[in-house]
Amino acid sequence: MANQLGVSALGAKDALATIAVRDLKRAKEFYEGKLGFSPVPSGEKSVLNYKSGKSTFMVYVSDFAGTNKATTVTWIVDDAEEAARALKAKGVVFEHYDFPGITRKGDIHFAGKLKNVWFKDPDGNILAVVSG
Repeated sequence: MANQLGVSALGAKDALATIAVRDLKRAKEFYEGKLGFSPVPSGEKSVLNYKSGKSTFMVYVSDFAGTNKATTVTWIVDDAEEAARALKAKGVVFEHYDFPGITRKGDIHFAGKLKNVWFKDPDGNILAVVSG
């Protein structure tokens, strides 16, 4: 199917993560205040855009906010333990999961060389930080 799309093949295009929230003000406080993202103009009242590395993610108002029971966004960092310490210092609370083959020390989940932490935004969206 990708060959049928020709020049506009999705694999050659940037992707935009979209995160549904119920309260834009509360989301702004979390994504800017706790996570440290700087807003990018969106031109819409019910949308916040944030630059993250070479990509952008969008936070928007939806009645379905927080209904996803899986990870919404993952950030790949150099050191997940360092990132976890910085996030915890800003009041972020981490989730703890029991997955087969994964061990946990404190808030850090270890899967071979991978180090993972998961946390939720105010609407219950699951966010992750990983390093390898």
